[in-house]
Amino acid sequence: MPEKIDVKRPLSVGEVSARSGVPISTLHFYEREKLIESWRTTGNQRRYTRDVLRRIAVIRVAQRAGVPLAEIHDALSALPHGRTPTQRDWTRLSTSWRDRLNNRIEALTKLRDGLNDCIGCGCLSVKQCPLRNAGDHLSSKNQGAVLL
Repeated sequence: MPEKIDVKRPLSVGEVSARSGVPISTLHFYEREKLIESWRTTGNQRRYTRDVLRRIAVIRVAQRAGVPLAEIHDALSALPHGRTPTQRDWTRLSTSWRDRLNNRIEALTKLRDGLNDCIGCGCLSVKQCPLRNAGDHLSSKNQGAVLL
C-alpha cells in the first residue's frame, strides 16, 4: 500500500530542490528575488508550502521562453498568495508571454536566414551586410574585417 502523503506538511529546502530539480542555491536566489518565499523554523531551517513547487515550474518554463525575472516576479505577484497556481492562472500568464516568444522566434529566424550571406564572404564589412555594417559605413576606415 502506498505511503500517504501529508499535503499540509511543509517541505525543507532539500525536499523542494529534489522535487523541483532546482539546485538549493537557485532556490535561495529565487527567494532573494522574491519569486518564492519560505519561513524559518525555530532551528533556523527554511520551510516551504507545497505550492512553491508549481511556482518554481512556472518560473523555469518562463525563463526558458526568455521572460525576464522582473516580469516573472510581476506575474507571480498578481497571483493569490499561498495558493498553488491553477491551469487558468497558467493560461493567463503564458498568453501574456506568447507574443514576446513569437517576436523572438521571428527575429531569430531572420538572423539565421541572414547568416548564410555573411558566412560566405567572411569579411563582415560588405556593402550589403545588415548584421554588422549596415550601409557599409566602415569601408572608408579600412579594407577587410574592420570589426574583427
